[in-house]
Amino acid sequence: MRVHEGQFVQSPMSQLQARHDEISRALNEAVSADQRSALKREIVALFRQAETAARTAAEFKDSVKQLAVKWKQGDADVPRRRSIGAGSNRLTHSPTHSPTHSTRIDHLGASTFIEKGWSKLSLWDFTGAEQALLRALELEPDDDESETLLGWALMLQEKYESAALILQKVLERNPQHAMARANIGYIALRKKNYGDAIEQLSGAVKIGGDARAVLYAHLYLGMVYREREMYDDAQSFFERALTMGPNLLQAWYELGRAHWFAGRKDAACDSWRRGADANKFNPWGKRCAESIRVVEQGGSPPKAG
Repeated sequence: MRVHEGQFVQSPMSQLQARHDEISRALNEAVSADQRSALKREIVALFRQAETAARTAAEFKDSVKQLAVKWKQGDADVPRRRSIGAGSNRLTHSPTHSPTHSTRIDHLGASTFIEKGWSKLSLWDFTGAEQALLRALELEPDDDESETLLGWALMLQEKYESAALILQKVLERNPQHAMARANIGYIALRKKNYGDAIEQLSGAVKIGGDARAVLYAHLYLGMVYREREMYDDAQSFFERALTMGPNLLQAWYELGRAHWFAGRKDAACDSWRRGADANKFNPWGKRCAESIRVVEQGGSPPKAG
């Protein structure tokens, strides 16, 4: 039997996303009360479909975990069955002391902690992400994804030296790892090594192949140029980042700062307002809203950081 990986033509999620985008476009064009009423029904129906999909996905995820449990049980049984079949002299060789058994890489177990690490990062629980990813690396040492995410988690805790050491390990194994290079560039930015930051971030963009890495490389390049007071260049990078990832609210916040310090105060407030309206619960959405409040009271956003 051959198990095929990743052969999905169109996932239910992509279908829901397509419908979501259609409704979003229709909302921009709807003017009459009847049109808006019809779109309300569409939104309610889409929400119910999303709930069903989420429930189905959760149930399927549980079933995959059961497959993992079943696989591990069978893997543990193999040495014991072979020992019994080979004669009594093999029974004294315990599987728990077998070099093969003790050093077996647990890819399935590691993937669970990688997923948990991603989840913690998205919730801004950087310490929790660090702990989950350290556990992933115990189960699968020297894994590029785990180490890159761990470096990211450490970087966001401002543990720059530790983060850089881990990310450099990834680049030594795989110089074409775009996300590790982008994060190295961010660390250089935080240390105000702007030349090195531009080199690393531009390198991540040239490598390509990882949309998330390219997205963040553009964001960080914008931050480099904003800190160097090259506001038009900064604006260009932030706008490219938003074209690639409209939900990257940090880019709206940073674009607002670039506009503000370039003297484009109305454009700054418009950027922050769009970031705040996109998601008022997101930390960067909250920061956008706070920036509007500060400037309306006669203040100014922070220039650095």
